[in-house]
Amino acid sequence: MYPTDEAAAPRQRRARIEDVAQAANVSVATVSRALRGLPNVAESTRSRVFEVAEALHYEADPAAARLAAGRTRTIIVMVPHLASWYFSTVIAGAEAVCNESGYEFLVIAVGTLDECHRLLDEHGRIERRADGIVLVNIPATDAQAASLRERGVALSTIGTRAAGTPSVFIDDVAVGRLGAQTLIDLRHRRIGVISGFGRDPLNFEVPKRRAAGFHEALSSSGLVVDPTLMVNGSFGIDGGQEAMAALLDAADPPTAVFAMSDEMAFGALMELSRRDLRPGVDISLIGVDDHEFSRAVGLTTIRQSVGPHGAAAARALIDNMQRPAHLASDERITEPTELVVRSTTSRAPQ
Repeated sequence: MYPTDEAAAPRQRRARIEDVAQAANVSVATVSRALRGLPNVAESTRSRVFEVAEALHYEADPAAARLAAGRTRTIIVMVPHLASWYFSTVIAGAEAVCNESGYEFLVIAVGTLDECHRLLDEHGRIERRADGIVLVNIPATDAQAASLRERGVALSTIGTRAAGTPSVFIDDVAVGRLGAQTLIDLRHRRIGVISGFGRDPLNFEVPKRRAAGFHEALSSSGLVVDPTLMVNGSFGIDGGQEAMAALLDAADPPTAVFAMSDEMAFGALMELSRRDLRPGVDISLIGVDDHEFSRAVGLTTIRQSVGPHGAAAARALIDNMQRPAHLASDERITEPTELVVRSTTSRAPQ
């Protein structure tokens, strides 16, 4: 007996929370809050989300919810910092997918590698607390990843890589290269950098990769990398302001600055305002992230879709939890970035 055309047709994938977010032009976290009736969602946005969800026949994944019911029903997200906009936005994206799939959600902030190792190693017995773990810019060894699998705990990562686990990345070397090249193309020749952590207990790789791309672009253009123009901003507003002050007080200050995050760039803008200097006129400034506030201050930035990173990592984690161990995916998901030009960059002063 031959299958009918109807039977042979591929099954249409069930709509996911990411599909609703894209169609409604909001974040996955906003969709989650709207559909659960939580506050801090404009009524017009809530109505639009409900309309899109109904049109897409969206509903929470019952298969994932049934799977979750037989175990701890908990997914843990580990981050280095809770106060940072980047990490809180990643968390929101991951939480929305976990809520959709029937999992409880727990966030743990770890300050050192030793603390992380204690949680992940066998003596930590984390399998009693969670069915899966998402590590955000926190490294895990291949041995730790294998041990977690043996104990029935799935793992996914953002910004780091462990063998046998899915991971979500942006090309941070390309980000550093793009930041530098954008300013070089505007004829800037003395360019400062507001970097991340000085002494980093978690061996945070992002600022190192962005610095490598920055140096690569300068060297390719025949420019000298001046180490005195690289200042630590600790990925915060206060640190960004202090770093910009140090750059402006240099004997030969830069005409442009690449800040490795928008939050540090906001601090840099505060220092420019304090000195009555005009961003994009007296000195150019570019950030990274496309924070919601970037539009308000006209910050040129390199956009990355932060919330979807958390959603993608959580989705890959839950997909693996529904598969036999020997079919688990170790996909490396590279998310795009793009330059968003606003008013804080211009050609170098003559």
